[in-house]
Formats: sequence, structure tokens, C-alpha cells
Amino acid sequence: MSHSVPQIYVVDDDLSVREAVENLIRSAGLSGKTFSSAQELLASLSNELPSCLVLDIQLPDMNGFELQHELARKDIQIPTIFLTGHGDIPMSVRAIKAGALEFLTKPFEDEYLLKAIGEAIAQDDKNWRTSARIASGKSVGTSGEFIGQSRAWQQIIEQLDMVAPTDVTVLVLGETGPGKELIARELHRRSRRKDKPLVRVNCASIPKELYESEFFGHARGAFTGAVRDRIGRFEAAAGGTLFLDEIGEIPLELQSKLLRVLQEKCYERVGEQRTRRADVRIVAATNRDLKNEVAAGRFREDLYYRLNVFPMKVVPLRDRKDDIQLLATHFLEISVKELGCPRPRLTPTGIETLQAYVWPGNIRELRNVIERAVILARGGALEFDLPGNGSDPTSFERMDVNQPEPEYLTESEMCHRKRQNLFAVLQKAGWKIKGADGAAELLGVKPTTLISRIEKMGLRRPA
Repeated sequence: MSHSVPQIYVVDDDLSVREAVENLIRSAGLSGKTFSSAQELLASLSNELPSCLVLDIQLPDMNGFELQHELARKDIQIPTIFLTGHGDIPMSVRAIKAGALEFLTKPFEDEYLLKAIGEAIAQDDKNWRTSARIASGKSVGTSGEFIGQSRAWQQIIEQLDMVAPTDVTVLVLGETGPGKELIARELHRRSRRKDKPLVRVNCASIPKELYESEFFGHARGAFTGAVRDRIGRFEAAAGGTLFLDEIGEIPLELQSKLLRVLQEKCYERVGEQRTRRADVRIVAATNRDLKNEVAAGRFREDLYYRLNVFPMKVVPLRDRKDDIQLLATHFLEISVKELGCPRPRLTPTGIETLQAYVWPGNIRELRNVIERAVILARGGALEFDLPGNGSDPTSFERMDVNQPEPEYLTESEMCHRKRQNLFAVLQKAGWKIKGADGAAELLGVKPTTLISRIEKMGLRRPA
């Protein structure tokens, strides 16, 4: 029983029960394996045993008590939870005497089964942390949408456990959409500042002339249009956490002002001489390689080192394939609840389709895909129409100019053309969003609109 992720075996001749228990197990971040008969289980047992056995009493070849006896004869000890559709007191007494950890009657309550599984895992002291989370009714690796069982995600959790209780500055690195803001929220939730505000600033969406006012606030009359005092983000986050998203987008000439606050822990509102104390914990995030930005002269080296105290790299979803089913199931439940749609089925084929795709837009794209599929499924099986074969999103095929223009374009083709065009504009502008010769100016849209489109389409700057 040495799985890094506890494994649960389920033995039941009813397919619907096997699927229900397996889905519950996986939603809790555990690994599950199902069997339709006692002999099928016995044939599969090896030196690597599960952490828990969920066992139906009424089986076609031998009943659950006989199977328990057979396991004992082979000197195989697995914490067991009995399930039955015909529960009564004598049978429950017999089950407990047979060594069962718990005896549940179908239909069972998810909460009770998860609690029993957690207690079973607790018998394996290598998995005591996991058991504590399950027995208390919480999913492994989850907090809201904080879901994952892959090794890469478990490393993130380990880093969170280490750094969250401190006031150390954290720099979250990763592509667009893998969960950087989620990491920031979890850092705040686990910190001693959790009862104070968490304030997010999208550094890419602030006009250059308003940076100081946005960060530090301003006094009435400080500039044209300043008709009253206004607090800045540092003051709004007092005692809590300030999340500086897209930190790499701050103009070079304004980076020194941010550096001063980080170094001296104080600032002044625009148009005011009073010095105020900055009592905030800084979490910054970027999809840029700040080392390259420093080398190119676009980011201050001293600010980089001030931010890079505890870097956390969030791996893209394509490198977390073990988490895709968990995430898809989670987003499926959310979509059904929010949209009021009939609950569709997530089939093994559907899961394979999701796992084969490279997810250029990461978790954000996955959620959008699930939501769209839930609407179209109408309570049936989920089907996923994913673009292309999952090739690199930064490499677009060139259109053949000799090919005649089609009479019309499908919705999918239109989306592909729009994506191609946006990527081409970004390349031409050197991925500069706003200002003269920026992509927003070339397209004739607001920078905030452009940023929203980039995130929605899952575009990222080529390395």
C-alpha cells in the first residue's frame, strides 16, 4: 500500500454502482480500479495492494464474506468497506466480525463513503495526510477549484504548505491560463493574512499615466479629474495580500516606484506628502520570462530579484494529464448547476479525447470546452470538437494564396481565421499590447479588449 496517490479497489457486479463509486473516488483526488466479480479481483492482486477495498456482499461467484475469508487465508489484509442492497442488523454484525471497517447500505451517502475511505487510508501511516483530508470531507488536492492528483500538482501543494504561512514574496510563473491566480488565492487562504483583503491588480490593463494613482491612490486636486481622495491598491490590501498579475507589463520607467515600495515598505498618494506604511504580502505573476526581459533591458534587474524570492512554476495542463479527468468532472458539475442543464455523461472516449489535446489555453480553455459540450449534449454523452490535432498553438499553417477563397466559412473555420489574424498582429507588434504601434492600436480596439481576446483564445508568446 505504497501509492503516492491512494488506490481504492471496488468490487460490485452492478456496473452503475461501480461507475458511481469510481467517479466519487476520482472526484476526491484518489485512484480507483473496479472489478465485477471476486475472482476478477483475486486474479489481479499482486505485491502492490490497494489502500482500501469497497466490496459488495452479493457477488455472482462468491459473496463478500467468502472473499474476505479467502483474502485472510492468503494472508492479505486490506481495510474493507462492505456495501449491500439488503442491509439488516445481523448482516452488519457479521460484516464487522469479518473485519469490515464499515458497513453501508445502498443507496449510500457520498459523505459517509468518503469518510469511511479516509479512515481506511488512515491505517496506512504513509498516507496519513491524505486520510485526514478525506475523513474530514475534503477532496485531496482540492479547495474550490484547487484540484489535482498529478505529481506536478502535488509539488505545487508542497510548496504552498512551505511558503504560505510566511510573508515571503512569491513570484508565480507560467503560461496563460494554468491557474496562476488560483495559486495566489490559495497562498492568501493559507496565510496568517487570510482574514484581510486579497486585492488583484492586472498590471497589463492600467493606462501608463494612471499607474501611480492606481497603486498608491491620489489626493483631491492632484490632477485634472481628481475630484476626491482615492485610495490605491496598496492601501486597499492593507494587512492582506496584493496580487500583481502580469507584473512583466509594468512600463520600465515606472518600475522604480514599485521597487521603492517593496524595499522601504512605504509610499505616498499622488499629490500628498504624507508617507503611509505598506503592510501587504506581495504575490506577483507573469507569463513572461523575466530573465530574458532583464537581459533585453525591459525589466529592472533589482526589481526582478526583489520579486523572485520564492518562485513557483505552474506547469501547463498538457503536462498534467492525470488531472484532466478530475478537472473535467469538476467543471461538468459546475456547468450543470450554473446552466440548469441535464447532467450528461463523461465517457472514457471523451476523457481520452481531452487527454490527447495540448490545451494551449490551459485550464481556462478546458472549462470553456466542458461548458460548451454540456450545452450541446442535452443530457447525453459529452462530445468534444477540439481544433486540429492539438499542435503547437504558436505555429499556424500559412494560407495557400493559390487556393480559391471558399464560398463560406463554418463557425470553427471563422474562429481559426480570427485566431490566425490575432496571432499575426501580435507578432508584428512584437507582442506589445498598448501604446504606439501596439497590437491594440493596429487592430483598433481597447487594450483591455485585446487582453481578454488573447486569454480567451489561449494565445501565448513563442519562446
